[in-house]
Formats: sequence, C-alpha cells, structure tokens
Amino acid sequence: MKKPELLAPAGSFEKAKIAFMYGADAIYAGTASLSLRSRAEMENSDLYNTIKYAHELGKKVYVAINIFAWDENYEEVKSQAKVLNELKVDGIIVADGGVVEAIKQEAPNVDIHISTQANTVSYHAANFWYKNGAKRIILARELNKEQIRKIMENKPKELEIEMFIHGAICFGYSGRCFLSDFLASRSANLGDCAQSCRWGYNVYVEEANKPGNLMPVEYGKEGTHIFSSKDLCLIKEIPEIFDLGVDSLKIEGRLKTEYYLSTIVNAYRCAIDDYAKNPKEYDYTKYLKEIEKTKTRGLTTFYFNDRNNKDFQEYDGKQYNLEYEYAGKIISYKEDKSIIEIKNKLQIGDNLEIIIPGKIETEKFQIKKLWDVETEEEISVINPGKSEQKVKIHIPIKVEKNWILRRKK
Repeated sequence: MKKPELLAPAGSFEKAKIAFMYGADAIYAGTASLSLRSRAEMENSDLYNTIKYAHELGKKVYVAINIFAWDENYEEVKSQAKVLNELKVDGIIVADGGVVEAIKQEAPNVDIHISTQANTVSYHAANFWYKNGAKRIILARELNKEQIRKIMENKPKELEIEMFIHGAICFGYSGRCFLSDFLASRSANLGDCAQSCRWGYNVYVEEANKPGNLMPVEYGKEGTHIFSSKDLCLIKEIPEIFDLGVDSLKIEGRLKTEYYLSTIVNAYRCAIDDYAKNPKEYDYTKYLKEIEKTKTRGLTTFYFNDRNNKDFQEYDGKQYNLEYEYAGKIISYKEDKSIIEIKNKLQIGDNLEIIIPGKIETEKFQIKKLWDVETEEEISVINPGKSEQKVKIHIPIKVEKNWILRRKK
C-alpha cells in the first residue's frame, strides 16, 4: 500500500519544527514577498535554517513563488529563485507560466511544483505542465474524487500529484480571487489578501417597479457572510484518498498557530499511519474529535464526494471551538518542575491535555501547583502579559521540548 506524503504549512522556522515533530513528511513555506501569504514570517535566514533542519531529519521543504507576477516583479523573482537554488530547496511552487520559465533558468536544480492557483482540473492541463518542466501538480480544490481518479489514470507516470485535504477554502477559482483588490486595494494574487470573503455584508433587494426602495435581506443582526466557506476536512475520506494513489496530502494554513498545527498534523499523521497498518478497522471519528478541538469554521468535504454538494457556506462567519484553547508549549522537562511558555491564562485547577506526537490519545492532567519561573514562589494564576511568558508546572509524564499543551475551558 502506497503511503502518501503528509505536507504541512509553516509560516516560520518555529512552526516548521512543530510540523515536523508532529509527523509532517514535508513542509511548505513562502518567501518574504513573492508567495500568496506575504505576512508569513519567512526571511531567507529562516528558510536556510528550515531547510538545513529538515534535511537533517530526512524531510523536505517546498517554497512558494506563486504570485501572478507583473513585469516589474521579475527581477525579484529571478533573484529569489537563485537564492532558493543555492539553498537546495526541494521544490518551488509556481502558478504563473512566466515565473515557471524564470525558475527553469535561475533554479535549474530545483523541482517545479505547479500551484493550485494554476487551476489544474484536467489531465490535459497536467500533461501540459509536465511537458513544460513540472515535477508535481497541486490539484485545484474544485475537483471531485472521480475527476481526480481520471487525472491519475491519464497523467505521465513520473508526474507527482498533490491534493488538499484540510483547511480554509476560497470561493475564488482555486483561490484566484479579485474581491480583496476590488474592495480593499490588497491583491490576493500578490500575497496580500484582506479576506474580504470573510466580512459581514448587508444585502438588499430592490423592487423593479420602485427603484430606490431597498429592503434588507438579513440572516441575523450581523448581516450575512454569504461569501465565506466552511473549512475543508477529508479525514473520513482517507481510505478513498489512499485508493486514488496521489503522492502528497496538503494541509492549508501558513498563518495558523503552533497549536493548530500540532493538532491537525498529528491527527492526519495518526490517521494515515493507522489506515496503512490496518485498513479494515479505520475509524475516522477519533481523529475528527481531535480536529474539532482546534479553532475552526464549520467543516465540509466541499466537492470531493459530490460536485452538487451545497453544504459548504459559513453564513454565521464564525470560528468554532468553545471548549479548548492553546495552553502552552514545553520549554524544558524535569520530573518535578517543567518549564512551559504560556499562551493563555493558566491557574490552579485547570484541566490540560498533552498532545503527544504519533498518538491520537492525549494525556490529561489537572494543574495542582504553579511556580514563578524566576523566584520559584508558588502562584495560583499566571497571565500571558509579556512575550514568551513562562511558568513552572508539574507534568505527570515525561515530555519533550516543543510538545504542545491545550486547556479545557
């Protein structure tokens, strides 16, 4: 049974380390200004550290230069491509045909991955990109499983196929949206999306015979979020995805927190490994329960099972998870007192869960004592009042640096 690569997002070097620790085979990152998440924290020095770290682990790093470039962008594109070639990145994610040509010239030793932004929805398009230098195609998210199967059956054998399995969905065609630029002068296709689709809108109807007579159409007092989608989640469909034979499964979210990464990556890592070991007893519900402990919108399979599916709009515009939050990250372990970096308020009596890499079951415990990290004085509560605020705490099992803790509210 072919086990697909698990590919996770990383908006920083620290997030890359979390993704690898919780089971990612590879991560994808952006450059400082030439990817579609220009707010992600990856300068060239971060990329160097991430690539060096990944290769020491035997894992991979792919970097996005997936903007739709204006002529004035090409000098920077070529310069960045040369840097990535020198850093020996494992692949460059590209959407624009002109940028593909620039990458082939300036980074000849690096594999080219065609971004989902290129809207590849057929094996004809996949074959075109292969003939023009592509090593991998990242499929458009609009495809259903039968369309993916047809591509798999008709693509060149050497061409790798990657698909999204989890994360935010954009209503623009494979993310190629102009709404943000139109409303906020921030181009999604140049990495500066204002997420206008997530805003609340007041909607009105006008009677044709009475121009100017506007009647509001409201879903609630906050208006309606008619452009906002639920988040993709294909944890239940892992068996069918294995059957398709795709090469890489991608999680969206370079701007997400370390807590989100640890939970989602670990859930899919466990699901993939468990299914590969024992496909007949695959039970998606235990992985889904973990996924639902993150801050997420409603979940949808989008078009994967049925292109007529209409259950993907998030009319409330909300993110859900009222029960759990990011508690902290392990800095160092000692049997009596460990040091954690806190991310939210902690106090005596709080119930915490340790997210253990490679295990879907968490370790639960209650805070009995807290100690000031500098004075060793016992305290009853601590708030994240400053950056990297730390506290000492007794943890009942042996833990490793960077393991993540969640708190049940």
